[in-house]
Amino acid sequence: MANLYLLSLVAVIGGIAVALQAQLMGLLDKQIGTLESVFITYGSGGLLIGLVILYLRGGNLSLWQSVPWYAFLSGVIGLIIVASIGFSVPRLGLVTAFTLMVAAQFIVASVLDHYGFLGAEIRQLNLQKVLGMLTVLVGVWLTVRS
Repeated sequence: MANLYLLSLVAVIGGIAVALQAQLMGLLDKQIGTLESVFITYGSGGLLIGLVILYLRGGNLSLWQSVPWYAFLSGVIGLIIVASIGFSVPRLGLVTAFTLMVAAQFIVASVLDHYGFLGAEIRQLNLQKVLGMLTVLVGVWLTVRS
């Protein structure tokens, strides 16, 4: 159970970071543009993680060849995520933009889990999860229409 609490805490911290990053990226987008804000976001993050990897003497980078080719699409998909956040947040607001994004994440994640796509551990959909997703969709409708 302690492991669940730690994992939940990490997820909550990640959620807080995403909301803060989105607002800051929205500011960048309004001032300098979407592509430029993506460049700054990835560039500053890349520089920091590069320094961490240098400090750790390369970490596990030598194992990159054992990774499936499609895993490297995560960087490209990350660009789409960062650009869509930077573009949509200043235009829709944090709540509406994230409501739409999180709902899309729930739906795609449930398909990935259910079928085990892209190396996901299979976690079958059940009635409780479907009802949860329907509840989220009602929340999306209520949030977006206001």
